[in-house]
Amino acid sequence: MEIKSIFGLDAVRRSAPSLVIIFSVAALTLLGLIVLFSTTHGIFADPYAIIRKQIVWLAIALAAGTGAALFNWERMRLFAWPIAGLTAGLLGLVLIDGVGVSVNGARRWLDLGLMRMQVSDFAKIAFIFVLAHHLAANQRRIGTLGAGFCAPCGIICAVFILILLEPDFGTAFLVGLIGGAMLFLAGVRLAYLVPTGLVGASLFSFAVYCDPVRLKRVTSFLDVEANKADGAYQLWQGILAFGAGGWRGVGLGNGRQQNAFLPEAHTDFIFPIIGEELGFFFTAGVVGLFLLIFTAGVWNLRRAPNLFQYLLVAGALLFISVQALFNFGVVTGCLPTKGLSLPFISYGGSNLVCMFILVGIILNGFRSWSRPAYLEPFHL
Repeated sequence: MEIKSIFGLDAVRRSAPSLVIIFSVAALTLLGLIVLFSTTHGIFADPYAIIRKQIVWLAIALAAGTGAALFNWERMRLFAWPIAGLTAGLLGLVLIDGVGVSVNGARRWLDLGLMRMQVSDFAKIAFIFVLAHHLAANQRRIGTLGAGFCAPCGIICAVFILILLEPDFGTAFLVGLIGGAMLFLAGVRLAYLVPTGLVGASLFSFAVYCDPVRLKRVTSFLDVEANKADGAYQLWQGILAFGAGGWRGVGLGNGRQQNAFLPEAHTDFIFPIIGEELGFFFTAGVVGLFLLIFTAGVWNLRRAPNLFQYLLVAGALLFISVQALFNFGVVTGCLPTKGLSLPFISYGGSNLVCMFILVGIILNGFRSWSRPAYLEPFHL
């Protein structure tokens, strides 16, 4: 018996990626609660209203993430297509007048009485699950044009269009991008993937051009200083927040942007508040923690026993990492403004629960891959 097995070093090595992800998510969530309270306690009548709601959502997210980490996703594949139908039905239900809740011109929520659910967040989970199932079930036909390419493209387009109609351009673009990445990871031919991606990007750009609100965001992004009093106001104030924070920040609760200048600072633009109050070192730390999550996930993907589990975990990892990357790009002026929150940190219950479920899926895969048990192949 090898020395490393005697002292349990093999087990530590196998569990290291999971521990890195758990630590990183815990640190980001704790920082999010602290900054969220600092951001909102002075702008609402009840200084504890937002943080109280977020803690309730966090408890739900922890329970959902734990369930996802212990769940048998292989057995759930038997219900992949009913799940796909249910997801499409809910996304369509949101678009109906009197059923979907409209906020700021977008119809993205269902009112459940005590809380609102943003369906597109939970559609992300069903999306990667159904797409991973289909690609794995048709693994031998990946190189073909029918079941190997057109059918999964149909899945991507269906979710993409339903979310775009809300309208939610940011999440729709994210779904298209992650779907394309999963097709690439599954081994779809670039001869099919590249032209389709170019056509999809062109159609998406045309949709943005036809929408005055989104088009204004793009044109304002191209010249932030000239539009700082209008279309680029929020971005300009976010950039000022980073500048005011400098290296060490002005201190928790001492930031001014959220009090009078930066609108909705506790949601999509919470990262500039971290920069203002805690400084460059903390913002770099946040980026570093997301990089740790991505690196640990990619490092352990090589242990996946089959294509379904590989794509499911890869899809979950990409949704977390790419959404964070987009948020960083938006608030620093590198990308046009999109309504994508910063995972684990921004205020929002549906997104928090979704992100914890995605983390649970990743940890579920890592836990099962570390066991030397024989995995039976899935049969349709």
